[in-house]
Amino acid sequence: MMLRLRRYLVAGLLVWLPLGVTILIFRILIGLMDRSLILLPQKYHPEVLLGVSIPGLGVILTILVLLLTGVLMANIVGRKFLGGWESLLGRIPIARSIYSASKNFAEIVFSDSGKAFKKVLLVEYPRKGIYSLAFQTASELGEVQGRTGEDVTCCFVPTTPNPTSGFIIIVPKADVIELDMTVDEAAKFIMSLGVVVPTWTKGQTAELPLKLPGEQP
Repeated sequence: MMLRLRRYLVAGLLVWLPLGVTILIFRILIGLMDRSLILLPQKYHPEVLLGVSIPGLGVILTILVLLLTGVLMANIVGRKFLGGWESLLGRIPIARSIYSASKNFAEIVFSDSGKAFKKVLLVEYPRKGIYSLAFQTASELGEVQGRTGEDVTCCFVPTTPNPTSGFIIIVPKADVIELDMTVDEAAKFIMSLGVVVPTWTKGQTAELPLKLPGEQP
């Protein structure tokens, strides 16, 4: 009887816990985007016009601001304005470093043309014999590759359950195993503490593991 009750309890948690986390995250994001309403004059705020605050209106305004900014930056005048703004920030020591790093990261992550965060890798980290999931961030490393004398790749090893933090490691390509799982599948695997394992069949790729199960070293 207790085993059955426990099974029902776990089944209920598996339904409501992901739903609750999803709702919580959306509430936080919507709350942050609703703050964009401060861009409007006070007399145009929803609580003034309608007499009641409507959650989510800031999302629409945020999307419109992003679209308008993208349209403006796509023409010559917008690019000149952006160049002047970046030149101004480049004269401020601390702001220059933060802005440059943030811009480079955003271009890498959101650009379709880049190779960063497009491949999921398996690397032996933090020591040989222990494997960790990693995302490839760069394969052309210039001086690092020249100094090491090896063909190396730069990997980001995320922490769990928060994959936005982690470690940058540089590994010889010969020691890296490229996986078939997508970046989304790898993120779910990491955030679920390894519970949500992506499905895979051996025939999915021509490359076999370095060592088959049961094989002696």
